Parts: sequence; C-alpha cells; structure tokens
Amino acid sequence: MRFTKMHGIGNDYVYVNCFEEAVENPSELARRISDRHFGVGGDGLILIMPSKVADCRMRMFNSDGSEAEMCGNGIRCLAKYAYEHGIARGKDIAVETAAGVLKLKLFGSQTVIDKVRVNMGLARLAPSEIPVALPDDKVVNAPLKVLDREFRITCVSMGNPHCVIFVEDVKNFPVEKYGPPIETNRIFPKRTNVEFVQILNRREVAQRTWERGAGETLACGTGASAVCVAGALNGRTERTITVHLRGGDLEVEWAPDGTVLMTGPAVEVFEGEWKL
Repeated sequence: MRFTKMHGIGNDYVYVNCFEEAVENPSELARRISDRHFGVGGDGLILIMPSKVADCRMRMFNSDGSEAEMCGNGIRCLAKYAYEHGIARGKDIAVETAAGVLKLKLFGSQTVIDKVRVNMGLARLAPSEIPVALPDDKVVNAPLKVLDREFRITCVSMGNPHCVIFVEDVKNFPVEKYGPPIETNRIFPKRTNVEFVQILNRREVAQRTWERGAGETLACGTGASAVCVAGALNGRTERTITVHLRGGDLEVEWAPDGTVLMTGPAVEVFEGEWKL
C-alpha cells in the first residue's frame, strides 16, 4: 500500500490515496502505522476518498484508532495532495468531512502548493452541538474542577469539540497532567480536545493542545480556530489573531458572518510503501 507522510506545522499524518488503494480496517491501520517506533509515525491516519458532493472526502483517524470529525492541519495537507496529484483541478476546492463540506483556497505555483486557507465553517456554541453536558446557552468562562484546580473553560465546536482554557504561562503549564482528565471528563460525552492558551496581546496568543485520542501534538488547526472564537467571546483578543503553536503559526479570523478562516502551510515529507 502506497502512503504519503505530510504535516501542517508539525501536526503530522500518514495519507492514503483511496482513489487507488483499499483500506479494509482503518482503525487498526491507524494504530499500527502511527506508531513512532514500529510504524511510519504520526498523529494519525487520513484517507483521501471519492465524494459525490465535493472534490474528495476526508476520513481522519487518531493514533489510538478513534475516528474524528475533522482536522484543520490535516485538511490543508489533504488539499495540497489533491491538487498536486490531479484529484482536484482548481485552486478553490471542496472537501467532504464528517463535519460537513468545507471550502479551501490554495496558494502556490501551478505545480506546488505551499499554503492553504480553510473556511472552517460556523463556530458552534450551543452545548448540545459541541457536545458538553452543561445547562447554559453558551459555555463561556464556566468553572470546572479538575484534580486539584478549578479552571474557567470556554467550549466551542469546530466540527469537533474543544475546551479552551486561558493560563498565565503556557510554556511551563503541565499539559500532560491536566489534559487527560479534562479530555475524558464526564461533561464531555464524546471526549474533547483541550487548548491551553496564553494571551500575548490582543492579536497574538500562544497555544498548546491536548488532542482527543492523540495526546499533546505540535499543532491543532481546529483548536486554533476555537481559540480565536474563545478569545473574542471572553473579550481577550480581536477577531483576527496569530496563533503561535509549538510547530509554527496559524492566521485565524472569526469573520462577521460567524465562519472561521484558518490559513497555514502544508508540507509533504516523504512517500513510501506499507507492507500489509
């Protein structure tokens, strides 16, 4: 089986072109191929598939084998692959995901794409849509007791669930201690991604993410989108910000129509063959 390793600011995935390859058990393959010692290594597996409603379809599996609705960094790399391999012909393409059909704009030469803007769709704030089992109309700066601390959380869905927490020193924050119990907290029926965020100024933030099913990753595009929304909801940032992640930077805008636009790089690392 042929595969391609790609990353968006360090958030790395193994891609399989299912226009040409067949994958019978993607959850099992995701666990095996994502292993950084005994496999290719990555944060998960992304399948590029035919679609009846878009240029192509994305299925995304975390490194633990669980399927996620969407991945912002992952879909940028998928768009680069689709254009460079002739699956999508233009630089404005549509990709079907479990979170809906998303529109992307590609930047680069006629043959190589190096940056992609994703219309991430509407930020969803209703608890039932995230989902989060809290009674409020919106979960903004709500208290949550975890282990020995009480956090203030803001919850946003960008097609997948996010819990945003503002901290004073994100570089030294013990993400590995608090990320897992928040991810699996009983108020999140489908678990959640957790963003720990330091405000640098009204147009810049630093972010670390504990990703549902993958642990801490170098970057999270849907998480950066949720952070942009959460910062504005809490009055801490403008609606257009630069998000500094461990793997690089993303430009994110919460547009007046409620959609979120996220722009960042997409990189192909290598191709290979997986022995089934």
